[in-house]
Amino acid sequence: MPKNTNTVQKNLLTPVPLDETDRKILRLLAEDATQTYAELGKRIHLTAPAVHERVKRLKRNGVITATVAKLNGKLIGCPLLAFIHVETVGRMMIGALDDLIALADVEEVHTVTGDTCVVLKVRTRDTKDLEGLLDRIYQIEGVRSTKSYVVLDSYLERGPKPEVMV
Repeated sequence: MPKNTNTVQKNLLTPVPLDETDRKILRLLAEDATQTYAELGKRIHLTAPAVHERVKRLKRNGVITATVAKLNGKLIGCPLLAFIHVETVGRMMIGALDDLIALADVEEVHTVTGDTCVVLKVRTRDTKDLEGLLDRIYQIEGVRSTKSYVVLDSYLERGPKPEVMV
């Protein structure tokens, strides 16, 4: 049965109130998530159990969504970083999104406004692999065109700043 693409999904997430201590914990974990609760506690002047309770609450409330290892693309054999803008036919993006997400070289998928529909962050071994990925993208039903931007060097990659007040 085809998915209904005529509905707009409402963002049901509302900002969670965070105090300054929560924001300090988030900043420290964003820098290095391997720190123990005792190490975090020393840095923000709390006991390890108090930090643990705060982190549990932040996870329960969806503020911390995962703890992951950030991999170095160059050292794992995928040094070519690129952004691909994908234009689709009409609003058939929902099916195409599932197919784009299934591509192993795709690190991020974002629907956007402007002169494109979807922006992909991809990482491949070389330009030949990028060309193969583009071929697979063009095989997805509804993909009209792509524009690729190869990254020469990265100077900053980070997530949201917990200092920003909501």
